[in-house]
Amino acid sequence: MEPMRLEASVRPETGKKISRVLRRAGTIPGVVYGEGQTSTPIALTAKDLARVLRTAAGGNVLITLAVRADAAHPSRTVLIKEIQQHPVTAQVLHVDFQQVSLTKRIQVTVPLQFTGEAVGVTQDGGRLDHLLWEVKVECLPTEIPKRVDVDVSALKIGDSLLIKDLTVSAGVTLLHDPQVGVAACLPPVVEKAPEAVEGAPAEPEVITAKKPEAEEGAPAEAKAQKAEKAPEKPDKKPEK
Repeated sequence: MEPMRLEASVRPETGKKISRVLRRAGTIPGVVYGEGQTSTPIALTAKDLARVLRTAAGGNVLITLAVRADAAHPSRTVLIKEIQQHPVTAQVLHVDFQQVSLTKRIQVTVPLQFTGEAVGVTQDGGRLDHLLWEVKVECLPTEIPKRVDVDVSALKIGDSLLIKDLTVSAGVTLLHDPQVGVAACLPPVVEKAPEAVEGAPAEPEVITAKKPEAEEGAPAEAKAQKAEKAPEKPDKKPEK
């Protein structure tokens, strides 16, 4: 991996107030430090940082940091140690750079790149479970892999890939237990119909009572009976 050049300048002032002023002007505050060296506060443009981060190496990009007005260390080979971002806008707030030696092995985290489609998924309807998305490796700064490829196409249902199954280039050491799982092909999910609980009370049957229908001719008979019981009215008033 060839280092990318990034320019920065020494920050004469530090603190939250000056950092806000720098960010409003499109400049990002940062710091560069190294083993046995005094840290140096720096500032760099957001545009230049974005250009460096767009490389395939991502956060593991090797950088030649040219710091203006730093006579003691005008140029350093560094890696990005930490990027602080705003939790809502994702704006870069601060960057930490760590100076490294090109002849000394370091430990970094690199992403896993899954390739192919598991045969257990395409033919048997299974599902692929990713157990890891990145791995930690040890190597020289110039040998940091951009990613570690993981071919899952041969996985059948019940099969899995472990750390010991991964292939890395010479000079790169995986810092994980060889038996740690990376990916597994699981059986398809089968939805079962809900089973009735033994002893559960059955739902009561709802019976709607109907009013007895009146027999044909009933209203006429009732009127006749009422007429028979009613007292007869006299035709004339009695003479005095």
